Amino acid sequence: MRLEFAAVALLLIFGLPAPLQAAVPTYAAEEAVALAQAQNPEIAIARKKVQGARGGWVEARSGYLPSLSSSGLYDKRQTQSETNLRQEDYNAILRLDQNLYTGGAVTSQVAIARLNIDKANYELQEIASRVTMDVRIAFNELLLNRAKVHVREESVRVLDEELRNQREQLSAGIVGKLNVQRAEVALANERPELFNAQTELKNSYLRLAELFGIDLSPGAQAAPFEISGVLQYRPNHPDLNNCLARADANRPVIKTRQKDIEIEDRQYVLDRSASRPHVRAFSGYEVYSERDPAVGSEFNYGGVVGINATWNIFDGFATKGRMQATRGRRQAAVEALAATRRSVASEVRSAFFDLQQAERVLETETKNVQTADEALEMAKGNFGAGLGTQLDVLQAASDVTRTRTTRLSAIYLHNVALARLEHACASLAEALDFGSDIKNVNSKNGSAARALDVAKPPEKLSER
Repeated sequence: MRLEFAAVALLLIFGLPAPLQAAVPTYAAEEAVALAQAQNPEIAIARKKVQGARGGWVEARSGYLPSLSSSGLYDKRQTQSETNLRQEDYNAILRLDQNLYTGGAVTSQVAIARLNIDKANYELQEIASRVTMDVRIAFNELLLNRAKVHVREESVRVLDEELRNQREQLSAGIVGKLNVQRAEVALANERPELFNAQTELKNSYLRLAELFGIDLSPGAQAAPFEISGVLQYRPNHPDLNNCLARADANRPVIKTRQKDIEIEDRQYVLDRSASRPHVRAFSGYEVYSERDPAVGSEFNYGGVVGINATWNIFDGFATKGRMQATRGRRQAAVEALAATRRSVASEVRSAFFDLQQAERVLETETKNVQTADEALEMAKGNFGAGLGTQLDVLQAASDVTRTRTTRLSAIYLHNVALARLEHACASLAEALDFGSDIKNVNSKNGSAARALDVAKPPEKLSER
């Protein structure tokens, strides 16, 4: 009975269908971006900084509100000679204080706190935009490396079939040993490229997992997720001047530098407030002892109200030094804003030029792939008819692999440049598509719209 029970248990454990096991999640491009926005550690840190800035605003706002405090004292004195004074002394007070005039200090502190909240939000937007760009680049890189693996696997398969074919023909005495050796060399040269593509694919998964904020177990052989889709070309025809204007108006990092200048302006007012009088009103209730019996009873109590004013007439030029330092930081913030504008404009131009280059390469390689496929078929036909050599076939096969890989790389570079341009302009690719207006023109100008899309490759690698 025990053996039968054990057999049934093993069948239940190992006979469970695969769907009941933990399924690996699969993400599309936009789902990958959403996952990174939710789990990326840099974005999480930036969100915490926003919370910290809001806490600073609550602290600064307290200057407008009254403060309630209590204090107490009890002591017992030892005297060296006889005295009528009581040896015990105590007091306790509950006090309410309210700022009446602070020389602009509280107003400046609240304004700085609000500006810090805006600055933290802009920094969060900048980091989120950069992470989105990184995810799109890593996603396309993974698609590229996965497609490269397929291309290399297909190339290895073709070369392996060629090697078997040459060996069979050598056994039949049709070809010489040189043909077999050439096929072996070609296959041996292609296999390291396949191994390299497989390693790059694994690294792409690691990079994407890092952006997702996913921890991989030490013994994990594969990433705990999968992605869907294929490397596709999205035609986009942005206008450089429009991109530059969008970047200058929308880029969060520029707005952050602008907030730095405003913060220093408010800090200057805050520093200057130290040279002006500060006035506080207070009221409370006090319980205290009277040490001299001749004055009255020991226990006393009553209300207290008054005004407290302070004015630093001379502080050793400390306030002047702080104001001078603030003016210097403001000038540095102005220079930082100008440098940031130049840097952002450079990012836009660089991404725009890379996008144009990728489109030109893609247009050339799309036609080149078709030519290489036709050249391979011609080389096979010539070799079969005795008009060519095996070396011609191997060279043509190598050209096909190289052109397909180059075209895949061109699609990847195009998508990367588009992602960089989105980030640099702080705008979606659809908003940057200058060519979308051309697509809606009447049929008389339809040829012009099609001319801009000439670089669009086939949807599948094998399509002609």
